[in-house]
Amino acid sequence: MRSAFRRLTLPRAKNSLERYPYCRDYSYPVIMPDNILYFRQYLPLLIHFLVALGVASGMVILSSILGYRRPSKLKSQAYECGITPTGDTRGRFSVKFYLVGMLFILFDVEAVFMYPWAVVLRELKMFGFWEMFVYVAIFLVGFFYVWKKGVLDWNAKPSPERGRV
Repeated sequence: MRSAFRRLTLPRAKNSLERYPYCRDYSYPVIMPDNILYFRQYLPLLIHFLVALGVASGMVILSSILGYRRPSKLKSQAYECGITPTGDTRGRFSVKFYLVGMLFILFDVEAVFMYPWAVVLRELKMFGFWEMFVYVAIFLVGFFYVWKKGVLDWNAKPSPERGRV
């Protein structure tokens, strides 16, 4: 056990110059202070962000300059799945619409955690299986709670014994 541990560790350096081999070359003086050398590592990331910002803003500006526009009454109307819009556009939506949207996001995020588990399942062996079993059990408890509350039932009217959703 000790020999395996010694193979994985690196030998201790006597001074700080031995840890960084690129500092051993004394042919040129270091002009920049240490903090600039540290931020120099992030220069490619800064360039990447600037290029992405330039491309995005260039596309928006060019589309507004070169874009083909013919405004009409039909184009300025709200589009609702091909149905002619009726009534006020500031109508109220049921709270269930937002609840189902939130539940979709929550359960979708929980399902995403199962993909990495599936990739390393053979390495985790039975511990990983029981760990995911507990995770799925908690997931199903939440799902059955939501189902029992009636959040997923769009046609049901709220009843006093079932509680308000």
